Amino acid sequence: MIKRILVVGGASGIGLAIAEEMALRDSTEKVYVVDKAYFQEQYSHPKIDFFQFDLTSLDYSFFDRFEDINALMITAGFGRLALFKDVSEQHIIELFNVNTIPVLRLVRRFYEKIEGNDNFYCGVMDSIAGWMSSPFFAVYGATKAALKIFIESVNVELLKAGTTNRILNVSPGTIKGTGFYAGKTDLNELHELTVDIIDHLEKKDDLFIPKYDEIYKTVLQRYQENFREEGVHSYEYKQNSIR
Repeated sequence: MIKRILVVGGASGIGLAIAEEMALRDSTEKVYVVDKAYFQEQYSHPKIDFFQFDLTSLDYSFFDRFEDINALMITAGFGRLALFKDVSEQHIIELFNVNTIPVLRLVRRFYEKIEGNDNFYCGVMDSIAGWMSSPFFAVYGATKAALKIFIESVNVELLKAGTTNRILNVSPGTIKGTGFYAGKTDLNELHELTVDIIDHLEKKDDLFIPKYDEIYKTVLQRYQENFREEGVHSYEYKQNSIR
């Protein structure tokens, strides 16, 4: 059972929803929220402690203060629809420095807990874009595909190490109620997904694709059968959504 959780990227979106949901549970003792963005006063709670930190920092000794946690949820990340030809080199660097590298660094920093015999719950917000070609999201998809392979590989290492702990890969498609597309966080709209994520996290599952049976099982099958054709379909779908 989760007692003390660190939510990295918890000032908005699904990270905030998870932090708020955990704070409301009687079994939760403390929720640590770390984000570059400021934690809005309207979401304050006696169990929530907020810390401001830029994940692109070279020095991660900041995270040494969270030695008492038994759960880590990493939700930080961003992206935007754009053709690769319109993406700057700086944007490429920023995407990997926020979406990918911090996950590897944080998992490494808490790896002794993850690999240990005591229960430890670890989850990462990935994306369905990391499972298939995603035109208009080429760089974003690359940052998420790297996480997919990383999580799968480390989970095998954890299995062979003899621990029951796993890293949960949460790979949704579009999520309504987040600020991903410069919108506002809507905790009510995110509630059902939030509860599902926490449930999978506490079960120590290694993968959760929301709406898998309804949508993504068929999409992934089509992609496996003909990734070129499915890539063209994805391009046209996003092009129409932009219009």
